[in-house]
Amino acid sequence: MLRLHVVSVHIPGATGFGPSVHLSVCFRGTSRRTQVVPEERSPTWNEELVWSLDECPLSPTDTLSLRLKHWDHLVPRGDLGGTTVSLDQLVANPSLPMARRDALLLDRWDKPTGCTVTFRCYYTPRGKTENATVTPQGWVALPGALEPPQSSGRAPVERKEDFQVRVRIIQARQLQGNDIRPVVKVLIGKRHFRTRSRTGNNPYFNEVFCQNFHETPEQLVAQPIRIQVLRSQNLCTKSVIGTFELDIGTVYSAPGRTLSQQWLSLQHPQHHDSRSQGYLQVSLAVRRAGERVQEQEVPAGDEDVESNLLRPPPCATMLQIRVYRAQDLPQVEPVRPYLGVRRGWGKVAVRVSFAGRTRSCRSKVLGTATIHLSQIYQDPEELQGVTPGFLPCFGPAFLPLYGPRPDCAQDLGVDYRGRVLLEICTSEGTPDGRQRDIVAPVDVERAQQQLLPRCQWGLCGVFYSATMVPEGPDPLGFELGIGHDSSATPLSPPLFDGNLYHHLPWHGDKPVVAVTSSWEDNCCRWDTLNLLRTLCRHLERNTAELRRCRGDTARDVGVKLLWELEQDCTQALAQLEAQTTPLTALDEQLRNSRRLLLRHLWNVAKEAPVKADKYDWDTLVSGAERWLRRVAALAVEPQAGVPNLVLWLLRGQCRVGCAHVPVTDVTFSPIGPDACGRLCGRMQTIFLGSRTVGAQVRVRLWLCRVCDSGALPSLLEGSLQFHTETYENQTRLPGKWVPWKLLGRPPFSDGMGREGLPPGKIQPPKGWRWEGPWNVELQPREMLDTGSAVCEMLQELNGNQIQRSRSNGTTSDTDPGAVSEDEPWQSECFWPFPFRPKPPRGVLGGALCRRRRWHRGLVLAQPTAVAPLFLLQGVPDTEETPPVAPLEPWGSRPPLEQPPPFILCTFPCPSRFQLRCYLFRALDLTPGISKTSLAAAAQVSIMDQSQRSRVVRGVLDPLWEQTLLLHPVLLFGNPQGIREDPPAVVVEVFDQAGEGAGVFLGRCVCTPEVWLDPGHREPPRLQPHPLRGPWGPAGDLVAAFELLLEPEDGALAALTPPPLRKDVLGIPLGIRPRLQRVALEVLAWGLRGLRGAVREPRLELQWEDQTLWTPVIKDFASNPNFPTTTFLLTLALPEEEQLVPPIRLRVWDRGNRKLEVLVGQGCVRGLGQYRCRTPGLEQPPCQEQPPGPGDTGTGSYTVVSMPDEPLSLLAVFSLWKGLCSHFLTRAWARIAQILLSCLGKKEDGDKVGTGMGLPGGHQGHQCHPLGVVPQIYGCELEAVPEFQGLQDFCQTFPLHKPGGPPVPGQDSEPVGEFKGPFFTSPLPGGLGGPPPPQHFQQLPPSKPQDCLVRVYIVRAFDLSPCDVTGLSDPYVRVSLGKRTLGQRDHYVPNTLEPVFGRMFEMTATIPLEKDLKVTLLDRDRLPPDQEIGSTSIDLENRLLSNHRAHCGLPTLHHIAGPAAWRDQLCPSRTLELVAVTRGLPTPEFSPDGLAVTFNHRTFLLRHFESGPPTFRHPGPPRERLALHVLNLCPFVPEHLETRPLYNSAQPGLEQGKLQMWVDIFPSNLGPPGPPVNIDPRKAERYELRCVVWNVRDTDFGDTNLLGQRMSDIYVTGWLDGLPEQRQHTDIHYRSRDGHGAFNWRFLFPFEFLVAEKLCVIGRREHVWSLDKTVLKVPPKLILQVWDNDKFKADDLLGVLELNLTKLPYPALTPRLCRAMSWEHHSVPWPWCRTPALAPSSINLFRMRRTRGWWPCMMQEDGAQWLSGKLELSLELLTAEEAEERPAGKGREEPNKYPTLPAPRRSKSSFLWLQSPLRLLRYGIRWRYCGWAGLALVAVLLLFLMHVFFPSSMTVKMVDQLRVLHPAGAEHPKMEHPPGRGAMPA
Repeated sequence: MLRLHVVSVHIPGATGFGPSVHLSVCFRGTSRRTQVVPEERSPTWNEELVWSLDECPLSPTDTLSLRLKHWDHLVPRGDLGGTTVSLDQLVANPSLPMARRDALLLDRWDKPTGCTVTFRCYYTPRGKTENATVTPQGWVALPGALEPPQSSGRAPVERKEDFQVRVRIIQARQLQGNDIRPVVKVLIGKRHFRTRSRTGNNPYFNEVFCQNFHETPEQLVAQPIRIQVLRSQNLCTKSVIGTFELDIGTVYSAPGRTLSQQWLSLQHPQHHDSRSQGYLQVSLAVRRAGERVQEQEVPAGDEDVESNLLRPPPCATMLQIRVYRAQDLPQVEPVRPYLGVRRGWGKVAVRVSFAGRTRSCRSKVLGTATIHLSQIYQDPEELQGVTPGFLPCFGPAFLPLYGPRPDCAQDLGVDYRGRVLLEICTSEGTPDGRQRDIVAPVDVERAQQQLLPRCQWGLCGVFYSATMVPEGPDPLGFELGIGHDSSATPLSPPLFDGNLYHHLPWHGDKPVVAVTSSWEDNCCRWDTLNLLRTLCRHLERNTAELRRCRGDTARDVGVKLLWELEQDCTQALAQLEAQTTPLTALDEQLRNSRRLLLRHLWNVAKEAPVKADKYDWDTLVSGAERWLRRVAALAVEPQAGVPNLVLWLLRGQCRVGCAHVPVTDVTFSPIGPDACGRLCGRMQTIFLGSRTVGAQVRVRLWLCRVCDSGALPSLLEGSLQFHTETYENQTRLPGKWVPWKLLGRPPFSDGMGREGLPPGKIQPPKGWRWEGPWNVELQPREMLDTGSAVCEMLQELNGNQIQRSRSNGTTSDTDPGAVSEDEPWQSECFWPFPFRPKPPRGVLGGALCRRRRWHRGLVLAQPTAVAPLFLLQGVPDTEETPPVAPLEPWGSRPPLEQPPPFILCTFPCPSRFQLRCYLFRALDLTPGISKTSLAAAAQVSIMDQSQRSRVVRGVLDPLWEQTLLLHPVLLFGNPQGIREDPPAVVVEVFDQAGEGAGVFLGRCVCTPEVWLDPGHREPPRLQPHPLRGPWGPAGDLVAAFELLLEPEDGALAALTPPPLRKDVLGIPLGIRPRLQRVALEVLAWGLRGLRGAVREPRLELQWEDQTLWTPVIKDFASNPNFPTTTFLLTLALPEEEQLVPPIRLRVWDRGNRKLEVLVGQGCVRGLGQYRCRTPGLEQPPCQEQPPGPGDTGTGSYTVVSMPDEPLSLLAVFSLWKGLCSHFLTRAWARIAQILLSCLGKKEDGDKVGTGMGLPGGHQGHQCHPLGVVPQIYGCELEAVPEFQGLQDFCQTFPLHKPGGPPVPGQDSEPVGEFKGPFFTSPLPGGLGGPPPPQHFQQLPPSKPQDCLVRVYIVRAFDLSPCDVTGLSDPYVRVSLGKRTLGQRDHYVPNTLEPVFGRMFEMTATIPLEKDLKVTLLDRDRLPPDQEIGSTSIDLENRLLSNHRAHCGLPTLHHIAGPAAWRDQLCPSRTLELVAVTRGLPTPEFSPDGLAVTFNHRTFLLRHFESGPPTFRHPGPPRERLALHVLNLCPFVPEHLETRPLYNSAQPGLEQGKLQMWVDIFPSNLGPPGPPVNIDPRKAERYELRCVVWNVRDTDFGDTNLLGQRMSDIYVTGWLDGLPEQRQHTDIHYRSRDGHGAFNWRFLFPFEFLVAEKLCVIGRREHVWSLDKTVLKVPPKLILQVWDNDKFKADDLLGVLELNLTKLPYPALTPRLCRAMSWEHHSVPWPWCRTPALAPSSINLFRMRRTRGWWPCMMQEDGAQWLSGKLELSLELLTAEEAEERPAGKGREEPNKYPTLPAPRRSKSSFLWLQSPLRLLRYGIRWRYCGWAGLALVAVLLLFLMHVFFPSSMTVKMVDQLRVLHPAGAEHPKMEHPPGRGAMPA
């Protein structure tokens, strides 16, 4: 685990009013971000970021990329700089934190930005020491052994934690609909919440909902949050306005686990692709137990929506998983085996879980598999834009499943349980709702075609040693397998090494395991993967080397890095180009991404060396680290489908240990060594086992295709031998050995005692032949160590017996009886256990059973291109036709199988090494239960040898200082290979309290330095190695190890042996750490809070071998301080801080008993923070170092520190930056230099008075009519960095209950505290040197002091609800000592943000009554009341702190008024006291008080004040000047601290915040000033007078009988939150032009808080409510224009909402009142044509009166339009002014201010039901009727003329026709009637 503790940053250009900042940290492509804090000069986080390293330990090339950014700005404008930090220091010393102070941040061009960051980094190996891994059971596995997959039956067990999810609904905007009463419904998890209903389209809610969870983080992030906005009038489905859904994981992963003031875009529930239905502003937060909560957010009324808009995803994404078939599933046992049912395959289902959602039913789990999303999905941001990303995809490919075996315990590990063929694809679109469906046949056929062809694979393992195996009579062996195919080594009994451990006696004949199996041919995938991993290893190694080099060496290393990068990219690109068409989508995506990235790196590496002379090699390091992260992100291959290698430890028939090895790490490739796995053919050490048993195995592994295994024998360091064996068994009868089958024992068996074939019936495998005859011998692997004389004797005896058997003619292949009776038999006592070194005697004086081993060699009949060890699995060679075997009767046993051959790798002779272990000491060992000391001894083991150190008693940090020599260490193989992969050294620490091995405390695995040439040996360096105990970390072991080869010329003997000290070998001088004389000065101030009846305690302080005892506190109840406080210890300690032991604290109580009882104990670590630097030793004497806050002057114990820019806070607004900077460079800089020279300079450069934020976004000191607003801190005063936790004088160290380690997951139980600081300083000279300087000289009195304590409780916010209504009735209770103040009647009803404004005054004796506890309780009708939360304050630290924390220091000096000086000492007297306690001269003031001389420097009042004071009640100049000088010191200012509240029911989970401050006044300094009045603000009464003059251009709502559009207009209005005050005008009837005149007055009285700009509304929610609920809403006037209807509901014509505090400027005329889209952010209101001419809003509470035209808007179906214009006059009066100038509603009396005349309306404006006769005059439009009458008269005249004069009309018609048709022309349509011709002449 990697932990980064971000302390703070420094931003020199911050003004306190800029955007918020956060720090983004990236490690291995995974980014973490701190909480977002306001931009200040020195923002502080004290936040911890954690990365889980899983199976990849920290490497020297790993880096952390830190970047400081603005939260709401984009890159590059929001980038404040970044830096990259190497973690090689953590890799070298994992136990030491890596601290960086003021690390410089650089911009994109690597130029300093001026910003710095301070952080600490911790590395906790996951059970790893260098190259070793500790498994969860406590055993260690090196990189060769991957941690086994999770047990299949259950998911990884995570500890459940307490969480709280808070949803604040602030306000809504642009909700769709007209005349709506919206209500918000919130679903958190499975619980529903509901807000109060509001009115209008822009309602204000400001309601909080909380839901507690007790779940694991994985379960929490899958819980949903659903927010719905509904119309409260309707209960149908159409009532939903819009919805928004997200999961808690979105909030949990946000910076600070908070989404503050985010606008949600509401979507239609059925049409997600439609436009937004409105916007809802919310704040979402997740609180986790043990984490600090971000500051209180202040809801902003008019934030820009677009800048903080949280939109839903543009389209839904569907993850589809196709499961095709399964393979290699295990058979299950029948439910009722006694019925004769055999094992078979039952019903199998697949369960899929993703993002907390599970598909399929619950059933017994056979196996599980995990696909990490990062392996099948790539984000372009992680690849930094070089390659494009892709959506999740996988397969079709097999996925191996792992689960526990039924024949072993579940805690031993998991095994391969089968595999599933599946495919994962991601598509964008709306899911169809189906969760399960049948796979189409087309997809099944396609998946089958995309599978790779199968081939034969061979797995080879050569076992070199097995040590630290469990003891016992059972034989041990190892089984190596892949899938369901496995092979085991021959079983051997463990031998004792003579000290503690056991090992298997393999010696020069190493067992070899060969396994053949059939899998898909994944060579193309594995070759590419291993080439990329090789590139990463080369790049990582060269980057680490380049980081350590400088100058010309850096240039050579850089050229090498680029050259190797080019070669690796070329090789990998060639392999990618040679691949065939990708089979799956993931193959294609990975191939394209890899090619793009490798080509980019190849171009960079190719072009860089050309400009090598001008190349910046320092920047190459950061570039190489980026390249490494990009390549590592693509070096994945999840589609191989081949399971991991599994190595089992066998004890007889049982499996007792397991380890997994990734298959890609041991694959062999014919392409070259770079394409092979990183562990292919290399020696690796694997630790496997469980809690009680285990083993350390050194093995070489290969996995390759059988067709490519021809070169495998040449890669082995020894020669292969193939044998077949069988065992002959005999039973002893009285006086005779017989081979009969008695007692169920077969005459011939295998090594495990199972029945086997006799030698004559054993046939060689197919393609093999026998080599030599059958031989009988005693197994050399069962003998003792080769160095013993017994072993040599047995080997010689065995050889003579074999020769004698051959000489006697025992050459028959089938007759075992020809061997004489003197052949080497092995006695056995308990069948089938093998031979023991001391055979037991039977009843008849001898053994009851015996057996002997027959073996015969095998060789290949013909040479082949395949490795011989993979050809052993064949049928017997039967070239001749064998006789047909007769049929066996029913019920007979099946024929016995041929015994499997075994393989040995024989080595000629081992290499002899000598191991030197330099054990210096152990640190922080954990004792057992009820023990305070240990008798520690270290057990060192390597291979088959081990030794134990001497026992050091009575300490927890034993100092052995001993060298252990382990000789000889026999290692087989090439010494060069041993140097590359040395054997592991295991060190275990025991508590040797009695006889036996002792109590196990901890274990570590170390890697020794190997030296093949002792002449070039360099002494090793002592390093701390973490110890891992049964319950976790168990301390550190400081040691060094080296392995030296013994040459034949005896050069090793020429080395200087370690010195002999006290009968043990000591550590040589070159390795032993240098010691220096160190002085420890202790200020033992006192003991606090000891539990139990403690009467006369005293303190024991132990450091190294010295012990200090303080005097006894005679009466602990009356004075818990020590009578003597200062002590001094001098001793010699190592110069390296990591080797210095901690200080042990123990408190003993004597009481009335003669024996002392241990009350509590503690430990002080990290003594470097208490180190005082001596100028003569650690820095040049010519350079004077200014003292810091904890440094001392002459005859003093502390020095006041000064800031670098004492008055930098004056430059607040950007308008005054230039003037202030010019002013500061002259006068204030000179003042600062004077004060810095006399009082000292602050080391960290933090600025005094930097606040954590004020409500409303302001920070620091703000102007106020009464003076200056106190400094508001967003945290408790102890958490402010510049005040050092208020422990600068006296630190507090917890004391814990004596005993063993705590229960896992729980902290130790505290039993008290010790108060007192430490100072360590190196001393010049030897033991007779001068004494060290004393730091503690002038100390405050240690007797208890009587003090007056004033506790000011201002307000609380973000409280957790306690009532079923979602609210609480909080009240305050203050406890100090035995006194408690606070009554139940003083509660604030129905609120989560109470404003108390109460002051509690009490007396106390400090330190007897030092813990002030403030508790908030929820008042219930019947006691007891429920506790909301509490906070505790240590008053003693505030009283003793040098930061003057007992009373805040104001900025201005007032002698009267609300901000009058309340301290006991005036500023001038305080300044004199500061000078005396610091050892400085007394300040001298001028007679007029305008100047002061301080330490021979003069300060003038005009340096601080440019003129006469502008504030009220100023103090005299002398006091004002003294106060200005005091404000330049790092004293606590007048402040308001924000303290978190915690509840014992949910420890660590914050329940809210409390703003308060505490004043402490010692009684010996006189009476204090008057207390501050903090009564809650009273709301002021106002009256709003709104006169509705006219309405224009409204929409028409009706149509009259004549079809004319018209409206009956009236206007209603009310204040938001006061619907009962709704008023309406009279009706303007029959408006046909959309105009209306009213001259109507509305009167709205309300209460208003000026400071908060909110209206206060108190009402009872229900009839049965006892208390009123106070609501605070913005002052908003809502006006609506309606159309009156008599027989149906009125129609809404327009809506106008006006915020009185941000009132838009009205238009002067109706023509200028226009509508524009609200989406234009530069235009605040819709009637402005040009954005540049848009006026700003006005505050009616300041202007008091305005008149003009405002637009009314309507919206429907997402469209918005102008529906009318209102002419209003608004006037705001106070309650007194309203009484002086009364006015009536409407036009009622008194009709004044102003006088409203009757409106001028058209005569048609009337109600026709009341005046029906007027309808004839005004209801009919006579103008149109007159024209209609004239038209009717004209038509009538024409008709009469036609009736009375028809002939004239006909003649006229004929004439007209003749004119149209002249003579001679015939009309085409005229016909002449018969009988009528032309006229006669």
